[in-house]
Amino acid sequence: MGVVSDVKYSKLDADPGPEAYFPYSQSFFNRASDVVVRASGDPLALAPAVRKLISDIDRSQPPLDMQTLEGTLARSIAPHRFNLFLLGTFAGSALLLALIGIYGAMSYGVTQRTHEIGVRMALGARRGEIARMVIRQGMLVALTGIVTGIAAAFGLTRLMATLLYDVKPTDPLTFAAVVIALSTTSLLASWVPALKAARVDPLRALRYE
Repeated sequence: MGVVSDVKYSKLDADPGPEAYFPYSQSFFNRASDVVVRASGDPLALAPAVRKLISDIDRSQPPLDMQTLEGTLARSIAPHRFNLFLLGTFAGSALLLALIGIYGAMSYGVTQRTHEIGVRMALGARRGEIARMVIRQGMLVALTGIVTGIAAAFGLTRLMATLLYDVKPTDPLTFAAVVIALSTTSLLASWVPALKAARVDPLRALRYE
């Protein structure tokens, strides 16, 4: 008699049910059995030898299907992997659109404020101060959107629970990584317009309409 740890037979995200192990010779269950063989190298190369060994033990139990553990695992998680691939693709597209949107909005804002920036520089504002002002304003808008998005994502985590394995929907490291990624993206998107604003010629800006 002994106790073993839980084993997942059907799906990784399925709760393990009660199981009992019996020696094959003493088993009173009339159903198919699974045989696991550890091999070095190509496991499928041992298929003929394993079939012969099983046939020598019990000719009434021909092996119907032989497959590797990696293949079984891959087929088990294939639907989840496909769903996560789609979500990752959409997330990457959304990040790219956010980068383009922030850059476009900041660049347009700098163009619209060219006269104001020229006045500031004519009154003594330094190029570094102008760049920091543009970046600060861009990051303020971006951080407001990030906080709102994180709050909405936190409220919708239950919809993602069925797609995750051994990861909590509210995993703090995941949320922290998202915040860092979006903040970095927003900073990069604001950087180029900030440099553009810092290079404005005060004389030309004062004549800008």
